[in-house]
Amino acid sequence: MSDGKHSDDETSSLFPNGENRDFTVSHTDAGEPTVQFVPLRASDWQDSADENELGQDAGFAALSPNRKRGHKGLIVTVALLLLLAAAAVGAFFAAQSYFSDKAAPGVDFAGQSVTGQDEAALTKTVNAAYDSSTVSIKDSSGKTLTATLKDLGVSVDTKTTVQQLLSAKSSDVIGHLNPLSTTSVPLTLKTDEAKMTDFLTDKLVDSDQQAHAATVSYDAASKSFVAKAGSDGQTPQISTVKAAVSKLSDDPGTTVQASVTYSDVAAPITEQTAQEAAASGNQRLSQAITIESGEGKTLSIPATEVAKWISYSSDLDKGTMTPVYDQDAIKSYLSDNLAKALNQDVVNEENVKNTQGTVLTVTTKGVVGVAVKDTDTTAAEVVKSLDAGQGGTIKAQSDVTKYSTSSKVARYDVANGDLWIQVDRSKQVVTVYKGTTVVKTFNVVTGKNGDRESDPGTFFINIKYETQDMRGADYLSKGVKWISYYNGGEGFHAAPWNLTGIAKGDPVNYGSHGCINMIPSDAEWIYKNAPVGTMVKVIGAQPTAAVR
Repeated sequence: MSDGKHSDDETSSLFPNGENRDFTVSHTDAGEPTVQFVPLRASDWQDSADENELGQDAGFAALSPNRKRGHKGLIVTVALLLLLAAAAVGAFFAAQSYFSDKAAPGVDFAGQSVTGQDEAALTKTVNAAYDSSTVSIKDSSGKTLTATLKDLGVSVDTKTTVQQLLSAKSSDVIGHLNPLSTTSVPLTLKTDEAKMTDFLTDKLVDSDQQAHAATVSYDAASKSFVAKAGSDGQTPQISTVKAAVSKLSDDPGTTVQASVTYSDVAAPITEQTAQEAAASGNQRLSQAITIESGEGKTLSIPATEVAKWISYSSDLDKGTMTPVYDQDAIKSYLSDNLAKALNQDVVNEENVKNTQGTVLTVTTKGVVGVAVKDTDTTAAEVVKSLDAGQGGTIKAQSDVTKYSTSSKVARYDVANGDLWIQVDRSKQVVTVYKGTTVVKTFNVVTGKNGDRESDPGTFFINIKYETQDMRGADYLSKGVKWISYYNGGEGFHAAPWNLTGIAKGDPVNYGSHGCINMIPSDAEWIYKNAPVGTMVKVIGAQPTAAVR
């Protein structure tokens, strides 16, 4: 066994990092040398001990610095991976948000990508494809014709096509943004066979040999649907043209070939069928459709407007005509007119009560607020009503706001209380009070004896006009001033034409039609000082002669 000392070379070979550590050397029975390291002190490897909290054997503590460096590398790698993952997730959701109102990557239409186009751009793309789609037609005699879809009675549902383009691939959460996953959206078309047949007949068949279906149209002069008779003759077989239209649906913006032949036929739609269809349309025009708010307001749809919504779909193979309703036009009409007809602002109610809590009069009548909403739902109900051939009343979809009520307690029983007016017929005098305090007294003349006498009772001023033309069964007084109505058509007003009657207090010879005739300045005072809700008490017996 050595003395535990060693040379620098030995240390260097055992500790490549140049670390200086003590050890002992011994020999086995076979003479083989063994090395035993002296245990390390805690101060030598404090960092290592911190790193190895599980209490590794001190003899392996020399390896800890390398392990610490390895851990740091691992942490950096994991952090980078997490950052990359977060960036990928963020990019994914950013792309989802960007394409939420646009055509997704990989969506094709009319042979071209529409990726990234929004609703407005897609609408232009769809309409352009429809306009440029044509059918090249040749008949058995060699006549040729190139027709657009519109010529052939084929209409495009732009709105549906655009929505299908926007929603394409939306059910595939992952593949939705994958440009390698492609899908092609067709053009949504609707064919009017009667129009197609009429167009081809007009262009390809001589007029004296044409067969036409009976038709129905709206006659503005008679405000009714009328039938027009068809005719027997030759008609083109449109099956090949319909097939060409189907191809254009899948590949719009191109030209498709079609060949047509002819057959001798009776009128595809008989006049009787057309007359029955016209009668059904006229029945619908006669059944009024009214839409109500539920709070008193209504919108009655004019028959002339309903007529614009009704057309007829002809099935030439079956010889039938079916009424169809333009739902988009109905939606548009209600969107433009329903709110204007039914909406109303909320008005809070105000009333006057006595000290016992009894409502004496309502000075401002409460009005429930109505705000029409979801007119498309109401439009669907209109379509149901038309389809059933019945009129009726439909409740509009709306938000309703209830009004609140506030009350004023009137004090007529105390000095200088609330303003009120007493009309004494027996004295032909009006006295204005504040509670029990007299404020003003005016000479007047009341209604003429007989059926024109001013009604006795307790009333309240309910409406006022600075100037109004007053009409009755046997009179018209234009430009009457300072009117304060309290009982239907009875009220205070200026009567400059009746100053003599007022001066005499003589309702027998100078009485009014029931109103209280006053000197203009007196009527003006009432108008300006007695607000709506002012109590009016008419008392006293009707005099039989002048009282002054």
